[in-house]
Amino acid sequence: MKIASFNINGVRARTHALDAWLEDAQPDVAVLQEIKTQDEGFPTAFYEDKGWHVAVHGQKGFNGVAMLSRLPIEDLSLGLPGDDTDEQARLIEATVVGKTAVHVCGIYLPNGNPAPGPKYDYKLAWMERLRLHAAAMLAYEVPTVLLGDFNVIPEPRDAAKPENWVDDALFLPQTRAAFRRIVNQGWTDAIRIRDPHATRGPFTFWDYQRLSWERDNGIRIDHLLLSAHAADLMVDAGIDRAVRGGEKPSDHVPVWVELDA
Repeated sequence: MKIASFNINGVRARTHALDAWLEDAQPDVAVLQEIKTQDEGFPTAFYEDKGWHVAVHGQKGFNGVAMLSRLPIEDLSLGLPGDDTDEQARLIEATVVGKTAVHVCGIYLPNGNPAPGPKYDYKLAWMERLRLHAAAMLAYEVPTVLLGDFNVIPEPRDAAKPENWVDDALFLPQTRAAFRRIVNQGWTDAIRIRDPHATRGPFTFWDYQRLSWERDNGIRIDHLLLSAHAADLMVDAGIDRAVRGGEKPSDHVPVWVELDA
């Protein structure tokens, strides 16, 4: 079972890019972030006609997440628990069943800039709610994949120029500490485990400005976290870097993990 995450940065602007990647990469499950549309604006019928099961948690103009699956989507849940006043569409989760059942939770974690400020306070509060929810998912004792755009640069090697990010909400010490509190519950970073001794990158995001892509001035903020049961099933993981060089690309590229499931 190949499970992928892709911050598409506006699905209506990049349906062609998304469709081309799906055709080339052939994931079984794809979670999307920043679809930037309400549910009715998502091209659900288009993908259902191509054989996908589709679930959408949209929001007008901002945020929004979705899940496309070749396998039936079961036990769908939308939104991060812990704050009934939070109306931002940032989490979608469900169970899919291949050879075994796998719980998939896709997230779009708040950016948090400018920091300090209310947006950063929201980011840290959201991360604490995610920590509690992640602990609850681990208690399921089924293979679980927590993936998406975390808007967190975990370590200096996850940025081409870490010195440029020291005052940014993605790299502040409080942000990285909050991320570690989640990972240290017992999650495995699928991309990092493939090459734990890498000293630079790999990256998943390149800004549209300042020739960031051409200069490989990137950061790694899209992550795949595996529960112990999922890590035991891991066959491979990767980053589809070449997608960033395509026509009208997102500023993110897909990340994926393959499980023997």
